[in-house]
Amino acid sequence: MKRFVILLLTLFTFGALEAKNPPVHRVMSANIRITGLDADKNTIHEWDNRKHYMIDVIRSYKPDVIMMQEVIYDSYNFCKSKLKEYYVFGFEGPEMDPYTEGYHLIGKNVIFLRKSRYEIVSAGCYWLSDDPTIAGSICWETNRARHANWVRVLDKKTGKQMRLIDIHLDHKSKLAKVNQAKMIVREAAQYQDSFPQIICADMNSRKYEEQVKHFTQNGWTDCYDALHNGVEFGHTAHAFEGLKRPQRPGKGRIDYILTKGNAKAISCDIITDHKGEQYPSDHYFMIAEIVVE
Repeated sequence: MKRFVILLLTLFTFGALEAKNPPVHRVMSANIRITGLDADKNTIHEWDNRKHYMIDVIRSYKPDVIMMQEVIYDSYNFCKSKLKEYYVFGFEGPEMDPYTEGYHLIGKNVIFLRKSRYEIVSAGCYWLSDDPTIAGSICWETNRARHANWVRVLDKKTGKQMRLIDIHLDHKSKLAKVNQAKMIVREAAQYQDSFPQIICADMNSRKYEEQVKHFTQNGWTDCYDALHNGVEFGHTAHAFEGLKRPQRPGKGRIDYILTKGNAKAISCDIITDHKGEQYPSDHYFMIAEIVVE
């Protein structure tokens, strides 16, 4: 009887601690840069010269979720082979690109999920155009086709569900960026206001621009901005210059982790790791600790 009471007290204490300190989801956003670009050839920044270091940096932060942008065939195959403890979603599927190797103006947004932590409930992709079910469809003067990949997962630790969305807005057209943002916000709004959703994004936009404000004015929280009292970091797309890149007026962070519903970040930081002149990518990655309340 005494042992039974001790067991009950132990379980009660553990449950109380779990409720007080719910498990965190370590979520990373990583624009890994298109491979094979002429600008990188025969430099330290070439894919084959940085890919192992990039994986080392990612692993060192022990993310539960990694949402990558600018993934193409060789980088997909490499990352998948090196991150075998993760489910991978978002590369395979309907293609706009008839080629099976190289870069043809399309990089995909790929989501990695720690197998020991999550079960996939559902997943999907839609293209950021007025014909979202057609792969490669474009409009709004976008320079290339853009898409959103999403996964709804069950957290094995808590039994709670959440939704993860990986996006990359156009890099030139203001019209495209605004309409792409509106489409993503509208699509996510079909879920209950309290349902936890997390976006990782390269928005090619600063926080004061209309397309970013469309998120924050419609229930989404910019984790970095909220936790750093609005003080901006500077460039996250640093062009392999790191902190040495000159800070120009009106320029700065274009990478984001956003939350909505019962998902709240308790930390959010920009990863500035480098080894001499070697960087994992031309973007700094971001890492956030997020709890689902």
